[in-house]
Amino acid sequence: MKSERALGFRADASGPDREPSVRVGTLGIAFRLVYECRACNHSRILNKDLQMTSIAPTPRPGILQIEAYVPGESKLPSGVKPAKLSSNETPLGPSPLAVEAYQSVAGQLERYPDGQATILREAIASRYGLDVERIVCGSGSDEILTMLAHAYLGPGDEAIYTQHGFLVYRIAILANGATPVVAPEQNLKTDVDAILKRVTDNTRMVFLANPNNPTGTYIPIDEVRRLRSGLRGDILLVLDGAYAEYVVRNDYEAGIELVATTHNTVMTRTFSKIHGLAALRIGWGYCPLAVADVLNRIRGPFNLSSAAIAAGAAAIADTAHVEKSVAHNSEWLPRLETEIARLGLTVTPSVANFILIHFPDQPGKTARDADAFLKSKGLILRMVGAYGLGHCLRMTIGTEDENRRVIAALSQFMGALG
Repeated sequence: MKSERALGFRADASGPDREPSVRVGTLGIAFRLVYECRACNHSRILNKDLQMTSIAPTPRPGILQIEAYVPGESKLPSGVKPAKLSSNETPLGPSPLAVEAYQSVAGQLERYPDGQATILREAIASRYGLDVERIVCGSGSDEILTMLAHAYLGPGDEAIYTQHGFLVYRIAILANGATPVVAPEQNLKTDVDAILKRVTDNTRMVFLANPNNPTGTYIPIDEVRRLRSGLRGDILLVLDGAYAEYVVRNDYEAGIELVATTHNTVMTRTFSKIHGLAALRIGWGYCPLAVADVLNRIRGPFNLSSAAIAAGAAAIADTAHVEKSVAHNSEWLPRLETEIARLGLTVTPSVANFILIHFPDQPGKTARDADAFLKSKGLILRMVGAYGLGHCLRMTIGTEDENRRVIAALSQFMGALG
């Protein structure tokens, strides 16, 4: 007789008088748990026969077509602390004011956070001059994107994104049973006409990363307006501005004005990049009032922690820290593009905080070869084969020391194998 502990049971007050027994059918399929009461010589059936069959829960259509998102690597097998340039994180870290605000809530961890993220939404509204009622906060901008898909997409619907668009778009579309439609790009840039040509009666949403990840390219605001005007009114245009703060081009806008003047455009932003709060998972969306109302109906009641709310509010108010980050990026982005191009490698012009480096399809000089070589030097870049760019590595703009190390390592790689 197996003990109650072995079977995962715990005896009650009359434990000494009871012990479990297991009866297994001849085929080993059905089983019955019985407690035998010695005092009254009575058996009580606790559970009915459980039949093990081939029937199992089935996910909704589309789920099993999803390839799980794989983040940038952060560790090396050697155990050596690497220079991590694989996830587009800021090299300057978060604002000291954000760190102080984060630490200030440590004595209140037993309390639920503000479910409306009020001080964070008010800080965002103050920074950009926005209507606070149209701001919805989420656990990273990913949550805003997935909530939009959950609210507006379903079986039979279609959603469009560009050829090398952020992988989360496809995941969000398929997770809700809708059909992803890919619009080709021109020279790794969004092609508005290609998007418009793929609109059908079933199209319900268009995702546009501007700037795009992993290419770093963008389209001017006039092209974004042309896209919006070419779409039906019932198609939601989602403008993903995760890297908007880094762009210093006069013809670029993240989309605030377009959201303010239309009823069918949403802009999403994140605190994971220039604000350096990736570990806290903070994102926000600026929406038409009707869309904000919809998202708040399905949003989790406490989807941001108190630490995230406090740190985010402090971070967005520290404009000096943001300006310092922009200045660092503006200095090193063109320098890296120039230095790496001198090595004979093509670099896609970028306006974000990363560059896309192209490697030849030649044994010993491929992106995978370069990745292995760089890792041997303690440098982690990002393989982007999942985006259809298997011949490329994406490099985050790092500290001065990290950037110089990459240039030196690539020089050695190209020279040694040239």
